Amino acid sequence: MQNYDKTAFNLSNLFLYLSSLHSFRNDGSLVSVLKTLLFFTVLMITLPIGLYFASKSFLFEASLGFSSNDSYFYAAIVAVLAVHVVLALFVYVAWNEGSPQWREGKQD
Repeated sequence: MQNYDKTAFNLSNLFLYLSSLHSFRNDGSLVSVLKTLLFFTVLMITLPIGLYFASKSFLFEASLGFSSNDSYFYAAIVAVLAVHVVLALFVYVAWNEGSPQWREGKQD
């Protein structure tokens, strides 16, 4: 029975995968994709949480005078809507990313 270092095996597979991605894209577009992914990851974490607490404290309890239990419910709805907006924006940006390059190379 052989002992395999699973971490090294997984890292080597990851390296092979990333090198195959590199062959299909240049460095500029790969960095651009990673920046876009990082941006939307940070946005997905911070925006719903921030809107939840901000809308609960300032909008629903302070401005509209809702009870604490009601403000939890409505703030959660705001956070879920924020998640959907961020996902929709990510899909839109990911769908259109690289489109002009693909259209320029296409010959009909």
